[in-house]
Amino acid sequence: MTHRLPEPLLALIAALSRLPGIGPRSAERLGLHLVQTDPALVAQLARSLVDARERIRTCDACGALTEVNPCNLCTDPGRDASLLCVVERATDILVLEKAGTFRGRYHVLGGRLSPVNGVGPEDLRLEELTQRLAQGTAKELVLALGTDVEGDATAHYLAERFGSPTVSVTRLAAGLPAGSGLDFADELTLSRALEGRRPV
Repeated sequence: MTHRLPEPLLALIAALSRLPGIGPRSAERLGLHLVQTDPALVAQLARSLVDARERIRTCDACGALTEVNPCNLCTDPGRDASLLCVVERATDILVLEKAGTFRGRYHVLGGRLSPVNGVGPEDLRLEELTQRLAQGTAKELVLALGTDVEGDATAHYLAERFGSPTVSVTRLAAGLPAGSGLDFADELTLSRALEGRRPV
C-alpha cells in the first residue's frame, strides 16, 4: 500500500495550486514547507492573507488597488489630469509606476474585448470611462494595452468610441513584447514606449 499524504495537507496543496503561476509541484513543495515551518510564521501568513483581502479594494474612480477611496493616484495634485492612461488590469498600473515615466492618471478596463471568450464592451469599465471623459479634464487617452490580437481590437474599439476633436487617443510605441502584456516589459522599455506613444 502506497503512502498517502494527510487530507489537510492535500487540501492545502489543492488550494495553493489554484494560485496563478503555481503548478502542482510548486504547490506540493509550498504545502510541505508550510506544515513543517514555525507555527507563528504560518499564523502570521494567514493573518496577512485575510487582512490584505479584507482591506484592499479597487478605487471607484480609476480601478486601481487601494486601501483608501479614492486612491492616492486619483487624489495626487501633482499628477497631470489631462493624461488618462487606460490599462487592462489594476496590476498594470504597478508596472507603469515602476517605470517612473508616466505622471498622468489611470483607468482600469477590467479586461479586454474577446468575443471568443464572451467578453464584450458591456463587460468592461467603459461606462465609468465615459463619465470620466464627460468631466472634460482629460485631453489624451493613452492606451497601454497588450500587443496581441485582443489588445489591438480593444485599442481600435476605444479609439473609435472615445476619440474626438477634444480628446486624442494614443497608444504605447513599439518596443513592448509582441503577443504579451505589460508584465513582461522592463522599466526602460516601458519608459521608451510611453515617450514614443502615437495616435491610434
